[in-house]
Amino acid sequence: MANRVAIVAVAQIGHNDALNKNIRDLSYEVTKDVLNQVGMKREKLGTIISSSSDFWQGISCSNTYYLDAIGAYLKDTSKASEDGAAGFIYGLMRVMSGHFDNALVHAITKSSEIPSLSTLTNLYADPFFQRPIALDDISAAAMQARLYTEKYRITEEHAAKVVVKNLGNAINNPYVQKAGKVTIDEVLMSQVMAHPIKALDCAAYSDGTCAMLLASEEKAKKLTKNPAWVKGVSWCVDHQFFGDRDLLDGVLRKTAKKAYDMAGIKNPRKEIDVAEICEPYSFQELLWYEQLGFCKDGEGAKLIDSGVTAMDGELPVNPSGGLLAMNPYVARGLFRIAEAALQVMGKAEKRQVSSVKTALAHATYGFAGQHHSVVILGK
Repeated sequence: MANRVAIVAVAQIGHNDALNKNIRDLSYEVTKDVLNQVGMKREKLGTIISSSSDFWQGISCSNTYYLDAIGAYLKDTSKASEDGAAGFIYGLMRVMSGHFDNALVHAITKSSEIPSLSTLTNLYADPFFQRPIALDDISAAAMQARLYTEKYRITEEHAAKVVVKNLGNAINNPYVQKAGKVTIDEVLMSQVMAHPIKALDCAAYSDGTCAMLLASEEKAKKLTKNPAWVKGVSWCVDHQFFGDRDLLDGVLRKTAKKAYDMAGIKNPRKEIDVAEICEPYSFQELLWYEQLGFCKDGEGAKLIDSGVTAMDGELPVNPSGGLLAMNPYVARGLFRIAEAALQVMGKAEKRQVSSVKTALAHATYGFAGQHHSVVILGK
């Protein structure tokens, strides 16, 4: 990739630590942490990109309430609404442009202070036809799940195995909201939210903030000996009107191919060492396996059955626990990129996968995977 850019520092604050703090304190803490890791003063920051949402923060002009806390006073700064992965891509392009040699990227969500997931995501639907019938994130995903399970004979037990794997992995992650050893039967017996999706199939509803520092090749080599280089990146958005979409063949396949082509990846199953995937609902992880090229269509269940995506498998997926363990809605994409970067840098602590050279981070946003981003990181 021309004008190489690397992630040189990453900081996170998880749900339990974020719950009783305000957005300014949280934003200040992760920014200070990132700068301290590389010995940089605020004055040396080039550009600052933050991701937050007026909906998901409960206030208008949401970034103005913490801009000074992330060092943005008299700095070039901008906002990527709704998706932390979009903020990362925005910051990446600013450094690639050559106008800045570093970029601070920040994202935050305080789900504990705002209306419910259903209330907020219902507002994503068009106001004339789909909002009045109470279409929301969960009901949209349930329709996708029904199509997927009926077409490929995927069972509810297969989806439950994703929950067992991810919440088990989350035991090693100090930032998560939910973790523990659960059984398939416990998942299947949990409350039905929108058939076939049950309570334990759903992502958490979390507080959290994340920040990272991007740097140009020359700057990165001065700041750290072990950066995570950005090898490939892509993003794409599907139709806005829910009824115009093919829920089993959306834009993720196209998004992944563009990122793979940029990174020179021909066989993702063999060339990617670890993946951090946004799985708002358990069955979606199986569907995303297929559309990311880890297996053929309809074979996501075989992948989970065979243990390929387990922590000690051929291609570990979500060693952090993924969204099922922690889901700060707007910030979740940046968390996935952060976790992938830590894997490449060898700093993922107890959730570290051995011998990681290439990592994939995936983010999704909107009903049933309307918007996707894919980022490839490497040594």
